[in-house]
Amino acid sequence: MENTFAIRLLSARKMAGMSLQKLADALGNIVTKQSLNKYEKGVMKPDSDLLVKLSNVLNVPVDYFYAEPIVTVELTNPDYRKHSSRISTTQKAAIEEKTKTLLERYLELENLLNLEDKPSYFEYEDEIITPNDAEKAAKKLREDWDLGYDPIPDVVAMLEDKGYKVIEIDAPGKFDGLSVEVGGLKVIVLNSNLWEGNNCRKRFTALHELAHHSFRFPNGMEKKAEEKLCHVFASAVLYPSAMAEKELHFERFHFYENELILIKERWGISLAAIFQTALRLEIINDYVFKCLNINYRSRGYHKDNNEPGNFLSQEKPVRFLRLVYFALGKGLISVNEAAYYTGNSVWEFRKSMKQMA
Repeated sequence: MENTFAIRLLSARKMAGMSLQKLADALGNIVTKQSLNKYEKGVMKPDSDLLVKLSNVLNVPVDYFYAEPIVTVELTNPDYRKHSSRISTTQKAAIEEKTKTLLERYLELENLLNLEDKPSYFEYEDEIITPNDAEKAAKKLREDWDLGYDPIPDVVAMLEDKGYKVIEIDAPGKFDGLSVEVGGLKVIVLNSNLWEGNNCRKRFTALHELAHHSFRFPNGMEKKAEEKLCHVFASAVLYPSAMAEKELHFERFHFYENELILIKERWGISLAAIFQTALRLEIINDYVFKCLNINYRSRGYHKDNNEPGNFLSQEKPVRFLRLVYFALGKGLISVNEAAYYTGNSVWEFRKSMKQMA
Protein backbone atom coordinates (compact mmCIF):
# COMPACT_ATOMS: atom_id res chain seq x y z
CA MET A 1 0.00 0.00 0.00
CA GLU A 2 2.86 2.37 0.78
CA ASN A 3 4.31 1.74 -2.66
CA THR A 4 0.93 2.43 -4.28
CA PHE A 5 0.66 5.73 -2.41
CA ALA A 6 4.16 6.74 -3.47
CA ILE A 7 3.45 6.03 -7.15
CA ARG A 8 0.10 7.80 -7.09
CA LEU A 9 1.46 10.86 -5.29
CA LEU A 10 4.18 11.21 -7.93
CA SER A 11 1.55 10.81 -10.68
CA ALA A 12 -0.75 13.43 -9.13
CA ARG A 13 2.12 15.90 -8.74
CA LYS A 14 3.17 15.43 -12.38
CA MET A 15 -0.41 15.91 -13.59
CA ALA A 16 -0.57 19.13 -11.58
CA GLY A 17 2.64 20.32 -13.25
CA MET A 18 4.34 20.94 -9.91
CA SER A 19 7.89 20.50 -8.73
CA LEU A 20 8.48 19.23 -5.20
CA GLN A 21 9.21 22.79 -4.07
CA LYS A 22 6.07 24.19 -5.72
CA LEU A 23 4.00 21.53 -4.03
CA ALA A 24 5.59 22.34 -0.68
CA ASP A 25 4.84 26.04 -1.26
CA ALA A 26 1.23 25.29 -2.23
CA LEU A 27 0.86 23.37 1.03
CA GLY A 28 2.01 26.43 2.94
CA ASN A 29 5.38 24.80 3.67
CA ILE A 30 3.87 22.71 6.44
CA VAL A 31 6.02 19.96 4.96
CA THR A 32 9.39 20.26 3.23
CA LYS A 33 10.20 19.18 -0.29
CA GLN A 34 12.62 16.66 1.23
CA SER A 35 9.75 15.04 3.12
CA LEU A 36 7.58 15.06 -0.02
CA ASN A 37 10.41 13.33 -1.87
CA LYS A 38 10.45 10.63 0.85
CA TYR A 39 6.69 10.15 0.44
CA GLU A 40 7.18 9.64 -3.30
CA LYS A 41 9.91 7.08 -2.64
CA GLY A 42 7.74 5.18 -0.17
CA VAL A 43 10.10 5.89 2.75
CA MET A 44 7.53 7.94 4.70
CA LYS A 45 3.76 8.19 4.80
CA PRO A 46 1.75 11.38 5.56
CA ASP A 47 -0.85 11.64 8.32
CA SER A 48 -4.55 12.00 7.53
CA ASP A 49 -4.56 15.82 7.75
CA LEU A 50 -1.72 16.17 5.25
CA LEU A 51 -3.38 13.60 3.01
CA VAL A 52 -6.50 15.77 2.78
CA LYS A 53 -4.38 18.84 2.04
CA LEU A 54 -2.52 16.96 -0.71
CA SER A 55 -5.87 15.94 -2.17
CA ASN A 56 -7.09 19.54 -2.26
CA VAL A 57 -3.88 21.04 -3.67
CA LEU A 58 -3.40 18.36 -6.33
CA ASN A 59 -7.12 18.31 -7.20
CA VAL A 60 -7.58 14.54 -6.85
CA PRO A 61 -9.84 12.65 -4.41
CA VAL A 62 -8.17 11.06 -1.39
CA ASP A 63 -9.11 7.63 -2.78
CA TYR A 64 -6.89 8.34 -5.78
CA PHE A 65 -3.75 7.88 -3.69
CA TYR A 66 -4.65 4.30 -2.80
CA ALA A 67 -6.40 3.14 -5.99
CA GLU A 68 -3.94 0.79 -7.62
CA PRO A 69 -4.56 0.68 -11.40
CA ILE A 70 -5.54 -2.74 -12.76
CA VAL A 71 -4.09 -1.80 -16.16
CA THR A 72 -0.79 0.07 -16.45
CA VAL A 73 0.55 1.63 -19.62
CA GLU A 74 3.74 3.32 -20.70
CA LEU A 75 3.85 6.00 -23.39
CA THR A 76 6.66 5.44 -25.87
CA ASN A 77 7.83 8.38 -28.02
CA PRO A 78 4.66 10.52 -28.02
CA ASP A 79 4.53 12.60 -31.20
CA TYR A 80 3.38 16.16 -30.50
CA ARG A 81 1.24 18.12 -33.00
CA LYS A 82 3.26 21.36 -32.89
CA HIS A 83 4.85 23.96 -30.63
CA SER A 84 6.51 21.13 -28.67
CA SER A 85 9.63 23.27 -28.35
CA ARG A 86 7.50 25.86 -26.52
CA ILE A 87 6.20 23.34 -23.99
CA SER A 88 8.33 23.07 -20.87
CA THR A 89 9.62 19.76 -19.54
CA THR A 90 7.23 20.04 -16.59
CA GLN A 91 4.28 20.70 -18.91
CA LYS A 92 5.19 17.73 -21.08
CA ALA A 93 5.39 15.53 -17.99
CA ALA A 94 1.90 16.72 -16.97
CA ILE A 95 0.47 16.10 -20.45
CA GLU A 96 1.92 12.59 -20.62
CA GLU A 97 0.90 11.67 -17.06
CA LYS A 98 -2.69 12.81 -17.67
CA THR A 99 -2.75 10.84 -20.91
CA LYS A 100 -1.37 7.75 -19.19
CA THR A 101 -3.84 7.98 -16.28
CA LEU A 102 -6.91 8.46 -18.48
CA LEU A 103 -5.83 5.71 -20.87
CA GLU A 104 -5.34 3.27 -17.98
CA ARG A 105 -8.92 3.92 -16.86
CA TYR A 106 -10.16 3.56 -20.44
CA LEU A 107 -8.48 0.16 -20.93
CA GLU A 108 -9.52 -1.00 -17.48
CA LEU A 109 -13.17 -0.33 -18.37
CA GLU A 110 -12.84 -2.19 -21.66
CA ASN A 111 -11.37 -5.19 -19.85
CA LEU A 112 -14.14 -5.06 -17.25
CA LEU A 113 -16.77 -5.06 -19.98
CA ASN A 114 -14.89 -7.78 -21.89
CA LEU A 115 -14.92 -5.71 -25.09
CA GLU A 116 -12.99 -7.14 -28.00
CA ASP A 117 -13.91 -4.78 -30.83
CA LYS A 118 -11.32 -4.96 -33.58
CA PRO A 119 -10.18 -1.57 -34.87
CA SER A 120 -10.27 -0.63 -38.54
CA TYR A 121 -7.12 1.46 -38.68
CA PHE A 122 -6.14 3.34 -41.81
CA GLU A 123 -2.71 2.27 -43.04
CA TYR A 124 -0.94 3.78 -46.03
CA GLU A 125 1.79 1.55 -47.40
CA ASP A 126 3.65 3.96 -49.68
CA GLU A 127 6.24 6.33 -48.26
CA ILE A 128 5.06 9.93 -47.93
CA ILE A 129 7.60 12.29 -49.49
CA THR A 130 5.68 14.99 -51.37
CA PRO A 131 2.39 16.88 -50.95
CA ASN A 132 1.06 14.83 -53.86
CA ASP A 133 1.73 11.66 -51.81
CA ALA A 134 -0.24 13.09 -48.89
CA GLU A 135 -3.05 14.03 -51.29
CA LYS A 136 -3.17 10.45 -52.61
CA ALA A 137 -3.31 9.13 -49.05
CA ALA A 138 -6.27 11.41 -48.29
CA LYS A 139 -8.11 10.09 -51.36
CA LYS A 140 -7.43 6.51 -50.29
CA LEU A 141 -8.77 7.15 -46.80
CA ARG A 142 -12.00 8.54 -48.24
CA GLU A 143 -12.26 5.47 -50.49
CA ASP A 144 -11.39 2.95 -47.74
CA TRP A 145 -13.85 4.48 -45.28
CA ASP A 146 -16.60 5.10 -47.90
CA LEU A 147 -16.69 8.83 -47.29
CA GLY A 148 -17.32 9.78 -50.91
CA TYR A 149 -17.11 13.51 -51.59
CA ASP A 150 -19.37 14.62 -48.77
CA PRO A 151 -18.41 16.72 -45.72
CA ILE A 152 -17.47 14.61 -42.69
CA PRO A 153 -20.18 15.23 -40.05
CA ASP A 154 -17.94 14.55 -37.03
CA VAL A 155 -14.25 13.65 -37.37
CA VAL A 156 -13.74 12.62 -33.73
CA ALA A 157 -16.80 10.35 -33.79
CA MET A 158 -15.55 8.81 -37.04
CA LEU A 159 -12.14 8.05 -35.52
CA GLU A 160 -13.72 6.52 -32.42
CA ASP A 161 -15.95 4.35 -34.61
CA LYS A 162 -12.83 3.08 -36.40
CA GLY A 163 -11.23 2.04 -33.10
CA TYR A 164 -8.87 4.94 -32.36
CA LYS A 165 -8.71 5.91 -28.71
CA VAL A 166 -9.45 9.65 -28.74
CA ILE A 167 -9.09 11.41 -25.40
CA GLU A 168 -9.11 15.01 -24.23
CA ILE A 169 -6.97 16.43 -21.44
CA ASP A 170 -6.64 19.78 -19.70
CA ALA A 171 -3.40 21.21 -21.11
CA PRO A 172 -1.60 24.53 -21.77
CA GLY A 173 -2.57 26.59 -24.81
CA LYS A 174 0.73 25.80 -26.55
CA PHE A 175 -0.36 22.16 -26.85
CA ASP A 176 -2.75 21.12 -29.64
CA GLY A 177 -2.49 17.35 -29.66
CA LEU A 178 -0.29 14.27 -29.89
CA SER A 179 -0.35 10.73 -31.22
CA VAL A 180 1.06 7.71 -29.43
CA GLU A 181 0.82 3.93 -29.65
CA VAL A 182 0.30 1.82 -26.54
CA GLY A 183 0.45 -1.94 -26.91
CA GLY A 184 -0.64 -1.76 -30.55
CA LEU A 185 -3.49 0.64 -29.77
CA LYS A 186 -3.48 3.96 -31.59
CA VAL A 187 -4.22 6.92 -29.34
CA ILE A 188 -5.00 10.53 -30.28
CA VAL A 189 -4.83 13.13 -27.52
CA LEU A 190 -6.46 16.57 -27.87
CA ASN A 191 -6.35 19.68 -25.70
CA SER A 192 -9.79 20.25 -24.15
CA ASN A 193 -9.07 23.96 -23.61
CA LEU A 194 -8.66 25.06 -27.24
CA TRP A 195 -11.87 24.31 -29.00
CA GLU A 196 -14.54 26.70 -27.74
CA GLY A 197 -16.24 27.85 -30.93
CA ASN A 198 -13.42 26.41 -33.05
CA ASN A 199 -14.36 22.89 -34.10
CA CYS A 200 -12.54 23.31 -37.42
CA ARG A 201 -9.19 23.46 -35.66
CA LYS A 202 -10.09 20.40 -33.60
CA ARG A 203 -11.10 18.41 -36.70
CA PHE A 204 -7.89 19.40 -38.43
CA THR A 205 -5.74 18.44 -35.43
CA ALA A 206 -7.41 15.03 -35.06
CA LEU A 207 -6.76 14.23 -38.74
CA HIS A 208 -3.21 15.54 -38.44
CA GLU A 209 -2.61 13.01 -35.65
CA LEU A 210 -4.26 10.31 -37.77
CA ALA A 211 -1.65 11.06 -40.44
CA HIS A 212 1.15 10.50 -37.91
CA HIS A 213 -0.39 7.14 -37.06
CA SER A 214 -0.75 6.15 -40.71
CA PHE A 215 2.31 7.46 -42.57
CA ARG A 216 5.87 6.34 -43.18
CA PHE A 217 8.33 9.14 -43.88
CA PRO A 218 11.82 8.83 -45.37
CA ASN A 219 14.68 8.46 -42.90
CA GLY A 220 16.20 11.84 -42.14
CA MET A 221 13.17 13.93 -43.13
CA GLU A 222 12.96 17.03 -40.96
CA LYS A 223 10.15 17.24 -38.44
CA LYS A 224 8.93 20.48 -40.01
CA ALA A 225 8.58 18.78 -43.41
CA GLU A 226 6.64 15.89 -41.84
CA GLU A 227 4.29 18.36 -40.18
CA LYS A 228 3.56 20.11 -43.48
CA LEU A 229 2.73 16.80 -45.16
CA CYS A 230 0.36 15.93 -42.31
CA HIS A 231 -1.25 19.34 -42.81
CA VAL A 232 -1.83 18.56 -46.50
CA PHE A 233 -3.42 15.23 -45.60
CA ALA A 234 -5.74 16.78 -43.00
CA SER A 235 -6.86 19.52 -45.41
CA ALA A 236 -7.42 17.09 -48.28
CA VAL A 237 -9.49 14.74 -46.11
CA LEU A 238 -11.67 17.60 -44.87
CA TYR A 239 -12.00 19.32 -48.25
CA PRO A 240 -11.41 16.93 -51.20
CA SER A 241 -9.40 18.52 -53.98
CA ALA A 242 -12.03 17.72 -56.60
CA MET A 243 -14.59 19.70 -54.63
CA ALA A 244 -12.17 22.54 -53.90
CA GLU A 245 -11.39 22.90 -57.61
CA LYS A 246 -15.10 22.87 -58.41
CA GLU A 247 -16.09 25.44 -55.79
CA LEU A 248 -13.12 27.80 -55.82
CA HIS A 249 -12.57 27.78 -59.58
CA PHE A 250 -9.61 29.10 -61.51
CA GLU A 251 -9.00 32.51 -63.10
CA ARG A 252 -11.01 34.72 -60.78
CA PHE A 253 -10.25 38.26 -59.65
CA HIS A 254 -11.51 38.35 -56.07
CA PHE A 255 -12.36 36.24 -53.03
CA TYR A 256 -15.01 37.48 -50.61
CA GLU A 257 -15.13 36.60 -46.94
CA ASN A 258 -18.84 35.72 -47.16
CA GLU A 259 -18.15 32.99 -49.71
CA LEU A 260 -15.20 31.58 -47.77
CA ILE A 261 -17.27 31.39 -44.58
CA LEU A 262 -19.96 29.43 -46.46
CA ILE A 263 -17.28 26.95 -47.60
CA LYS A 264 -15.94 26.71 -44.05
CA GLU A 265 -19.37 26.03 -42.60
CA ARG A 266 -20.11 23.37 -45.21
CA TRP A 267 -16.85 21.43 -45.03
CA GLY A 268 -15.59 22.12 -41.52
CA ILE A 269 -12.24 23.53 -42.60
CA SER A 270 -10.74 26.85 -41.48
CA LEU A 271 -10.31 29.86 -43.76
CA ALA A 272 -6.53 29.60 -43.32
CA ALA A 273 -6.60 25.96 -44.48
CA ILE A 274 -8.78 26.94 -47.47
CA PHE A 275 -6.07 29.44 -48.51
CA GLN A 276 -3.41 26.72 -48.28
CA THR A 277 -5.58 24.31 -50.29
CA ALA A 278 -6.16 26.89 -53.02
CA LEU A 279 -2.41 27.59 -53.24
CA ARG A 280 -1.49 23.88 -53.32
CA LEU A 281 -3.98 23.24 -56.13
CA GLU A 282 -2.66 26.31 -58.02
CA ILE A 283 -6.09 27.92 -57.94
CA ILE A 284 -4.33 31.02 -56.61
CA ASN A 285 -0.73 32.18 -56.97
CA ASP A 286 1.72 33.27 -54.29
CA TYR A 287 0.70 36.91 -54.60
CA VAL A 288 -3.01 36.24 -54.01
CA PHE A 289 -2.12 33.88 -51.15
CA LYS A 290 -0.06 36.65 -49.55
CA CYS A 291 -2.90 39.17 -49.92
CA LEU A 292 -5.39 36.76 -48.37
CA ASN A 293 -3.15 36.19 -45.37
CA ILE A 294 -2.41 39.90 -44.91
CA ASN A 295 -6.14 40.67 -44.77
CA TYR A 296 -6.72 37.64 -42.55
CA ARG A 297 -4.19 38.85 -39.99
CA SER A 298 -5.22 42.51 -40.22
CA ARG A 299 -8.72 41.47 -39.12
CA GLY A 300 -7.31 39.53 -36.18
CA TYR A 301 -8.57 36.17 -37.43
CA HIS A 302 -5.24 34.49 -36.63
CA LYS A 303 -5.89 34.90 -32.89
CA ASP A 304 -7.34 31.95 -30.98
CA ASN A 305 -11.02 31.30 -31.74
CA ASN A 306 -11.36 34.63 -33.56
CA GLU A 307 -11.98 33.34 -37.10
CA PRO A 308 -15.57 33.95 -38.28
CA GLY A 309 -17.90 31.07 -39.06
CA ASN A 310 -18.03 27.61 -37.53
CA PHE A 311 -18.88 24.04 -38.39
CA LEU A 312 -21.73 22.72 -36.26
CA SER A 313 -20.54 19.37 -34.99
CA GLN A 314 -19.84 18.03 -31.53
CA GLU A 315 -16.22 16.91 -32.17
CA LYS A 316 -15.98 15.50 -28.66
CA PRO A 317 -14.80 12.00 -27.71
CA VAL A 318 -17.71 10.25 -25.98
CA ARG A 319 -16.91 6.54 -26.09
CA PHE A 320 -15.09 6.44 -22.76
CA LEU A 321 -17.96 8.18 -20.94
CA ARG A 322 -20.48 5.87 -22.62
CA LEU A 323 -18.51 2.88 -21.30
CA VAL A 324 -18.67 4.33 -17.78
CA TYR A 325 -22.48 4.56 -17.90
CA PHE A 326 -22.71 1.18 -19.62
CA ALA A 327 -20.69 -0.48 -16.84
CA LEU A 328 -22.72 1.39 -14.22
CA GLY A 329 -25.99 0.29 -15.85
CA LYS A 330 -24.85 -3.34 -15.86
CA GLY A 331 -23.99 -3.13 -12.18
CA LEU A 332 -20.31 -3.85 -12.84
CA ILE A 333 -19.16 -0.69 -11.08
CA SER A 334 -20.54 1.44 -8.25
CA VAL A 335 -21.33 5.16 -8.39
CA ASN A 336 -18.12 5.79 -6.45
CA GLU A 337 -16.13 3.82 -9.02
CA ALA A 338 -17.87 5.61 -11.89
CA ALA A 339 -16.88 8.94 -10.33
CA TYR A 340 -13.29 7.71 -10.08
CA TYR A 341 -13.21 6.73 -13.76
CA THR A 342 -14.50 10.14 -14.86
CA GLY A 343 -12.14 12.01 -12.54
CA ASN A 344 -15.02 13.71 -10.70
CA SER A 345 -15.98 13.76 -7.05
CA VAL A 346 -18.80 11.41 -6.07
CA TRP A 347 -20.99 14.44 -5.37
CA GLU A 348 -20.33 15.93 -8.84
CA PHE A 349 -21.00 12.62 -10.55
CA ARG A 350 -24.23 11.96 -8.65
CA LYS A 351 -25.41 15.46 -9.52
CA SER A 352 -24.91 14.73 -13.24
CA MET A 353 -26.79 11.41 -13.15
CA LYS A 354 -30.33 11.30 -14.61
CA GLN A 355 -31.59 7.74 -14.51
CA MET A 356 -34.35 6.96 -17.04
CA ALA A 357 -35.21 3.38 -16.04
